[in-house]
Amino acid sequence: MAKVFAYNMPQALKSPKKGLNNTTKSITTTTTTITEEPVNLIAQLNFADESLPLNDIRVRQKMRKILAGYNYSNLQTNRLHRMAAEWFPVIEPILAAYGIPNDFKYMPLVESGLQGGMSPKGANGFWQFMPGTARTYGLKVNSEVDERKNLRKSTIAACKYIKELYGVFDNWTLVAAAYNVGDNHMRKQINRQNQDNYFKMKLNRETGGYVYKLISMKEIIKDPSRYGYRASPKGVLAMNTQSE
Repeated sequence: MAKVFAYNMPQALKSPKKGLNNTTKSITTTTTTITEEPVNLIAQLNFADESLPLNDIRVRQKMRKILAGYNYSNLQTNRLHRMAAEWFPVIEPILAAYGIPNDFKYMPLVESGLQGGMSPKGANGFWQFMPGTARTYGLKVNSEVDERKNLRKSTIAACKYIKELYGVFDNWTLVAAAYNVGDNHMRKQINRQNQDNYFKMKLNRETGGYVYKLISMKEIIKDPSRYGYRASPKGVLAMNTQSE
């Protein structure tokens, strides 16, 4: 990838369209009542304005499963919301300057917010850059300094990389998947499967669930009460019965 991007890019894309009304659907059995995620809620979900193909039952089931995994009862953490409050004011204007959709701000929460630290393969920092990739996009990584841990500088590097990926794939959902698995691998899968719709592709487990995770992270940050979180008077999210 040969392009190098300047800091002043066009403004971000339009914000996602407003969805339909939220209506909860319940199925009553002889022994218990099971509450499902409403169909209208799933219809509202999107990443960078790209909606899920709702006529695909496999996609709907996968989205429900991953979304359920982000419920407070499973994550048991309000840390993600505190990180969002701290990180987003830095990340959002940089994304806008590069013309990258605002939904990419959830990527650091998925990349490093859930676990943090260095990955077994050596990726580190907010955007989980490998050392070589970090240096390619202008970050210093050596025994004395690691700018992957600098939010502003690493976000600028990530925007350069994301913008370059968009020049290859011309689709923000594929860009997100390629960020996770690598552009070469993503191109090979597109050619092999003769398919360029992320939601219809057969990918490895991590990449195949990556955009679903971004959508789920977006949901719990935007609508915390639906997933077991609540906002305290001080703006810190907590459960009714316990908090971190």
